Amino acid sequence: MDYFALLVDFATPAYDQTVGLRNKILKIPLNVEFDLEEIQNEYKDFHLACYDENAQLIACLVLTPLTDKIIKMRQVAVDVDFQKQGVGAYLVEISEAIASKKGFTKMELNARDTVIPFYQKLKYKKIGKQFTEVGIKHFKMYKKLVQG
Repeated sequence: MDYFALLVDFATPAYDQTVGLRNKILKIPLNVEFDLEEIQNEYKDFHLACYDENAQLIACLVLTPLTDKIIKMRQVAVDVDFQKQGVGAYLVEISEAIASKKGFTKMELNARDTVIPFYQKLKYKKIGKQFTEVGIKHFKMYKKLVQG
């Protein structure tokens, strides 16, 4: 399968599609909704979208700068029809390359307990104790980024 990733601008039709996918994959199953303030605060984030060979959105994630060296990956969503096919790993690798080029040296994330093995395969390490977020057990994870 062929796919490609692009950064999309906030408040564009492409961005709106990513919000729709994140809602479908991450929010609706938990009976949670985006609130207006949450969306409004995303203007400062980097929005990465992954498309199939037909230019259909199949995955996305958000990168939120925490400091000038640390960036947080969040809201990783892969369409159900494309899960377990390498799309998520591809998107994470692209996000690491983008973050590194922008000068970030560390990627952090809050991983749902069910996806810890996925991130560990990508060399992320757990730190701290398990915590609950949106009713789901999570661990904070991080990875030092290769500069280049």
